[in-house]
Amino acid sequence: MYRTASDQPSNRRSPGMGGFVLAALISSVLSQADADAARASDVFHVRVIDQETERGVPLVELKTVNNVSYWSDSAGNIAIREPALQGLTVYFRVASHGYEASADGFGYRGVRLVVEAGKSAVVRVRRLNRAERLYRVTGGDIYRDTILAGQESPIKEPLVNAKVYGSDSVVNAVYRNQIYWFWGDTNRPKYPLGNFHVPGAVSQLPNDGGLDPSTGVDLTYFKAADGFAKPTCKMPGPGPTWINGLVVLKHGDRERMFAMYVKVKPPLSIYERGIVEFDDSLQAFRKVKTLDASDHAWPSGHPLKTKIGGQEYVYFNSPLALLRVRATAEALVDSSQYESYTYLASGSRKDDYQVERQDNGELKWSWKRDTIPPNANLERTLIRESLLKPTERTFQLSEFESGRKVNVHGASIAWNEFRSRWTIIALEAGGESSLLGEVYYAEAPAPEGPWSPAIKVVTHDRYSFYNPKQHPMLAQQDGRFIYFEGTYTKMFSGNPTSTPRYDYNQVMYRLDLAKPWVKKLGGAAPKP
Repeated sequence: MYRTASDQPSNRRSPGMGGFVLAALISSVLSQADADAARASDVFHVRVIDQETERGVPLVELKTVNNVSYWSDSAGNIAIREPALQGLTVYFRVASHGYEASADGFGYRGVRLVVEAGKSAVVRVRRLNRAERLYRVTGGDIYRDTILAGQESPIKEPLVNAKVYGSDSVVNAVYRNQIYWFWGDTNRPKYPLGNFHVPGAVSQLPNDGGLDPSTGVDLTYFKAADGFAKPTCKMPGPGPTWINGLVVLKHGDRERMFAMYVKVKPPLSIYERGIVEFDDSLQAFRKVKTLDASDHAWPSGHPLKTKIGGQEYVYFNSPLALLRVRATAEALVDSSQYESYTYLASGSRKDDYQVERQDNGELKWSWKRDTIPPNANLERTLIRESLLKPTERTFQLSEFESGRKVNVHGASIAWNEFRSRWTIIALEAGGESSLLGEVYYAEAPAPEGPWSPAIKVVTHDRYSFYNPKQHPMLAQQDGRFIYFEGTYTKMFSGNPTSTPRYDYNQVMYRLDLAKPWVKKLGGAAPKP
């Protein structure tokens, strides 16, 4: 019988499963490379970069003469796929919060580019902000255009992570050698109503397997069965649950993570407050205590910890650090242990108060228990009643160059080793360019102040950037580079137009404290 070559006996060994796996892996890599190349050849790739740092700039709009807009993703990439533009020289107006392109003779700020699939171009912009905009932390399509241009994303989930399309206000803390992140109300793809009970995620510390914070944050969300980010703090009662005051305390050799929750009903009325603790087995918070409405102070804001006279305290800044308690779980849940930094007489309450002054007429500040701290609403009342001068208001900073008063709406305070000072990232209420979009930097010798003159570091044109949060766990070179983010949204801005993909999401900025302008604030000299 005739036998084919394949029928002949052979001494060659079969490749076995390992060979097949290797072949499949090689095929997969080649297929991915082919797919990347195919995508890149199908789009005109524009990269928008900061002319000083050569980094890609996110959130830059390129708009055609007929008002078609394209927005750079977190790497500064824009992938344009427009058959009608192929081969044409196209003028794009260039605009971005805190960045600008060069102006021509008519005052137009833009560029002319020849649009060709498979080709690329670079657009340089000049940064006006003192802080660099780095990337978007949350939402969908964070690196959409990077993928379309056939390039690699720095994060594992560049398009959609846990079906999250938008998230309000972040709080975070280092807990058990990871960064735990929690947000407010969160959108999803399938319906306008999403998660209103605190989604959460973890990421690795930059020095322990995490990304360089200038590159991005790899978030691993706590997920429900349907893959969407699950609620981690669903407290009983109608309306959303929000948390703040996230703090990690030592209990012997064990860490415990606490937060302050509020229950909210329309329009934005808080009807319940309390304290919760994170349960690792549930990956969720459980209630520890409901706070009494008659308590003299409620912890909130972004906490900080520091030692005073050998005793560690937690300071709660809302927005300034005028409330503290010893850094123990027992003290945290005991309202009688809280101290307020205040000029009000001992025992003062919001409807029963007295202002204390020194012999020279200046306000008499001190730490007191069972006494309310000042707040912006109360100070407006005190001014109307002629008990406080407008120049004595606590919740304002003095703008460095003009001396103009900056009303502080939200803030985050952290110790900075590089400056040997406490630093504040403060949001202005009623700013020149936006209602809640102007961010300032200042320094102080103590968490409660007094604060140096403030310098604007970020501006947004008719757009909000509220609830800013410093991330000391991401700081680099002993704090020379500090990182902060906020909620980028048209809410409260009066702007009728939402920025596609970016709106209602967290955007990260970086500030270099070795720049000459920082030295103008005085205080300790930067370390070499």
